[in-house]
Amino acid sequence: MTDRIVISLTGSDRVDFLQGLITNDVTRARNSIIYAALLTPQGKFIADFFVVGQDDALLIDVDASVAPTVFQRLSMYRLRADVALAETDIIVSRGTGDAPANALADPRHPALGWRHYGATDLSDATDWTALRVAHLVPQTGVELTPDTYILEANFEALNGVDFKKGCFVGQEIVARMKHKTELKKGLRRVTITGDAQAGDEITTQGKPAGVLHSVSGNSGLAYLRFDRAQGMTTQKASLQLAD
Repeated sequence: MTDRIVISLTGSDRVDFLQGLITNDVTRARNSIIYAALLTPQGKFIADFFVVGQDDALLIDVDASVAPTVFQRLSMYRLRADVALAETDIIVSRGTGDAPANALADPRHPALGWRHYGATDLSDATDWTALRVAHLVPQTGVELTPDTYILEANFEALNGVDFKKGCFVGQEIVARMKHKTELKKGLRRVTITGDAQAGDEITTQGKPAGVLHSVSGNSGLAYLRFDRAQGMTTQKASLQLAD
């Protein structure tokens, strides 16, 4: 896949270094794969990615659009840690059919198939937008933006945050949203009647209720105010929360 970059993280401190920064438990990536995010100190989204543990390195599989930011942020935090960062030429493949040798199951949801890291592209023709909408999976640059709080974007259900691992950047905000508040906004799947497009503003009785993001057929992902999630419309469509 040409829209992914793989960054290698090597050095004796690589696990402890990354463990203190990202939302998931890096120790679980040993000979496996985890899904995680890097946040600002204010708990806002910077990037989501997969971490693959190898014998002598951690591979960070990240959307190409935010790879430079991730590289820069990790370099900034490096200080005296024994770690080294390098962009690799590894190709990320993914699919939902028969998995090639050495593929890893996508840790977010069983329906999302497998990921493979190698020298050639083995991806299949899966309709990823349809799968994402069906299983409430956000995407960088679409549902995931610099204004996103990850718990509003379904990260907990997608195995992207570990509340027992200890501190990470932005952890206080995430923990507070988990334990001390009730989410009033967030990503939800909606059923669409009429003509709706990604980016359409959603209203309820003329009041702002949210924004429609990914659309697949008569379903979509919308960021909503939950107190206005009834009687929703766009200019050319009506929406209702999906079952």
